[in-house]
Amino acid sequence: MPSALKVADFVLNDWGVWASDSESRETSCMHSSPNLAEIPGFIPKLQQRRLSPLARAVFNAIDRCIKPGENLPTVFSSAHGEVGKALAMLETIRDGEELSPTAFSLSVHNAIAGLYSIAYRNQQEITVIAPGGEAIGPAFAEALGMLQEGAAEVLVVLYDEPIAGFYPVAPFALNGEFTCALAMRLALAGKGMPLRLSRVPKNGDAGEQPVQLPLFVDFLRRGDGGAAVDFWGRGWRWEKI
Repeated sequence: MPSALKVADFVLNDWGVWASDSESRETSCMHSSPNLAEIPGFIPKLQQRRLSPLARAVFNAIDRCIKPGENLPTVFSSAHGEVGKALAMLETIRDGEELSPTAFSLSVHNAIAGLYSIAYRNQQEITVIAPGGEAIGPAFAEALGMLQEGAAEVLVVLYDEPIAGFYPVAPFALNGEFTCALAMRLALAGKGMPLRLSRVPKNGDAGEQPVQLPLFVDFLRRGDGGAAVDFWGRGWRWEKI
């Protein structure tokens, strides 16, 4: 195995996940329909109606990590964001119908982060990234930068949903098989799960975030100490220490 270059050690203090596959829901003790996540009850009905299925999944995962009104610096990472809403707007234009300004505002890449900041009244720093080929790695790098600058904890939220066949993704590993949202509280120290993030030589193609995310969730679920998950094609390695 190629040697790894240590980037940082950190602690995972808490985490929550929602996925639309039945196995993930059962393992995570989720109580929702197969394709639609439950929305935290404190969110006003008016705002609940603005949440897409993907946003519902994100809010469900976040609700497992933080309390209503709790403020943490946050990093959101999604390969495709609300691309489903963008496609729906294109279809609206194609059909000659009037385009809704609200629909447009909720289709941009940082839409879910904006809804989160309102619902949780979060006035801390919020970063939204589209990681591209580096997949889940950049979200951790961004969070570790915030921690090094003095934040006690950072919330990291990784999320994506399958994209419509309208978008050509073959032969690239860009698309996941099901919706998945993962929220994590990271710190430099604490009593949580100690993890190490390292850079490793790139070798092959490990896929982008929608492909890597379920594999990383499986890694977190495994109770064995010393476990590791490698995405050699992207040059990242996580291990439990």
